[in-house]
Amino acid sequence: MSLSRLVSGVFALSVCLVSSYALAAPIHIVAAENFYADVAKQVGGDHVEVSSIISNPDVNPHLFEVSPKVARSISDAKIAIYSGIGYDDWMAKLLAGHDKLVKIDVASMTGHEDGDNPHIWYDPHTMLLLSLAIKQELSQLDPAHKAAYQHNWQAFVKSMHPIWKRIDTLRQKYAGTEVTATEPVFGYMFAELGFKVRNLGFQMAVMNDTDPSASQIKALHNDLTEHKVAFLLYNNQVTDPMTDQLKALAEKHKVAIVGATETMPKGTHYQNWINQELTGVQNVLEK
Repeated sequence: MSLSRLVSGVFALSVCLVSSYALAAPIHIVAAENFYADVAKQVGGDHVEVSSIISNPDVNPHLFEVSPKVARSISDAKIAIYSGIGYDDWMAKLLAGHDKLVKIDVASMTGHEDGDNPHIWYDPHTMLLLSLAIKQELSQLDPAHKAAYQHNWQAFVKSMHPIWKRIDTLRQKYAGTEVTATEPVFGYMFAELGFKVRNLGFQMAVMNDTDPSASQIKALHNDLTEHKVAFLLYNNQVTDPMTDQLKALAEKHKVAIVGATETMPKGTHYQNWINQELTGVQNVLEK
């Protein structure tokens, strides 16, 4: 064999190997929040590489600022997932110039509009619809692994059954329970549980970074001091002097406090996180 033919053969082989690697390379998905990234990884499995921009439960997501590193993280992504309806406007701005990227606006996908409570991931329906959307997009981008995505999606749906069962059990036992919160982070889950949520005006003001009215503050204080609520749900991740004072007031008057976060704790999955939050609610109500 001549040297030229040998070189040509090696080159052709290398091209085939590189092409095979390119086809087998995992699909990069970037999610604004880590709970969406977790669902994407559960559905995509080994065929995706998933990164989340906000993953630290100690960070206030409302004060998040985009860095050049964050902007670079979406440069090679094929799918981007964000919450929408004002919760992560910075992500929508980042994605504006990426026309070839598959963009999943979770709020729009699930029929939510501006002005709705943006903490939509606390509604399990949202995550089921998101998992379906992810499966469909991955199947189109990577039809060779369509069966794997279908299998993973079915496994995710099945893993949510215990959460629905637990919600049903709590709702049957405690529907109508009156509760309050420093912010409406748990609002959709409260609705699933059938709880009556007081002081919504106060909560929305805190969420929107505006000052609650004097009457709203007084009403919440009265609910705590007069034990009109079963517990105070306290957003551990988004705090200020006013919410800290409310927590102290609840403690002073021996009103139970249930903590919650907006971002999923590290080292867990969405299903485990929601179960932990429901355990906190259940433990307080069963005392």
